[in-house]
Amino acid sequence: MALDPETLDQLLVTLRKFVVEKLVPLEAQVAEDDLVPPAIVEQMKELGLFGLSIPEEYGGLGLNMEEESLAVIELSRTSPAFRSVFGTNVGIGSQGIVIDGTEAQKQKYLPRLATGELVSSFALTEPGAGSDAGSLRTSARLEGDEYVLNGTKRFITNAKFADVFTVMARTDPDTPGARGVSSFLVDRKTPGLSIGKSERKMGQQGAHISDVIFDDCRVPADAIIGGAPGQGFKTAMKVLDKGRIHLGAMCVGVSERILDDSLKYAIGREQFGKPIAEFELVQAMLADSKAEVYAARTMVMDAARRRDAGEDISTEAACCKMFGSEMAGRVADRAVQIFGGAGYLADHGIERFYRDVRVFRIYEGTTQIQQLVIARNMIRQARASM
Repeated sequence: MALDPETLDQLLVTLRKFVVEKLVPLEAQVAEDDLVPPAIVEQMKELGLFGLSIPEEYGGLGLNMEEESLAVIELSRTSPAFRSVFGTNVGIGSQGIVIDGTEAQKQKYLPRLATGELVSSFALTEPGAGSDAGSLRTSARLEGDEYVLNGTKRFITNAKFADVFTVMARTDPDTPGARGVSSFLVDRKTPGLSIGKSERKMGQQGAHISDVIFDDCRVPADAIIGGAPGQGFKTAMKVLDKGRIHLGAMCVGVSERILDDSLKYAIGREQFGKPIAEFELVQAMLADSKAEVYAARTMVMDAARRRDAGEDISTEAACCKMFGSEMAGRVADRAVQIFGGAGYLADHGIERFYRDVRVFRIYEGTTQIQQLVIARNMIRQARASM
């Protein structure tokens, strides 16, 4: 259910204040320590950030897609590492349960995910299967009333801290592609599950990714999301469609922050006796960034409203992810150019944002995968109307 306008405005003001007063001052420290301070994580829990998208009946705020997008834009006007702390609980880590879980699964996990008592993670990507999710090799063999999982998942966000994993595994080895895949809820303490080392990354220090290894990991048969095998790929696609709008909103938020910093610097930095903001070629870069950020925000909000209205937004979600992530890269690149030599140094944080946004074009479906999704949907719809 949508919030009334006054309540939504209050929420957004609270989130903006939290970002400005608590998170922005810690950006450099988080990058240096590669860790979001535990005290900040506790404040995130108190604000209800872990349960933004979890229904109210399970203890969450129950935001619809439009409201979630507005909240994410505010929360992304700082280092993306902060959003990563609760991002999997809001998005890919919980939404499989919200969308397709049984009532027993919802009751077991969602209330504790909403409070941040549990951290969730989404385990799809493998060493040989990322964008080609239908080729995943992690197996789930039925033995009596248990499934035995074997395989390795790669680049799994929040695996280091996760208490429960949504795991995509092949339950039917004789069925090729996506149809033989099921989704499981696997608790971290399950014997046979282990976590690899945290990987060093180009950017987003403070956000962590690791391998998740399953070695004869036994889970009960009722751990399958929804209770029915063979539906895992469909669940994953529903989760990713929603997540792509969420990521589009994140790209908007961080780009707005980068553009704000660029504008302030251009107004204050003088060359040839006047602020560089008065030079037309600098103005062109500022204007291009403003137009692209505005376009991305409009796209995200339109897709969010369409999803809330019950429309199929597979194409629109892919557009949000593709355009938003590419836009963020261009805005960050122009920002470095506007800052000049200062933008290449760590002092202003612009070079950090430049590195941080690069991964947006890769995870949860690369730009090229989004292009394929968009084009194939267009072709299928056109043929259907002929």
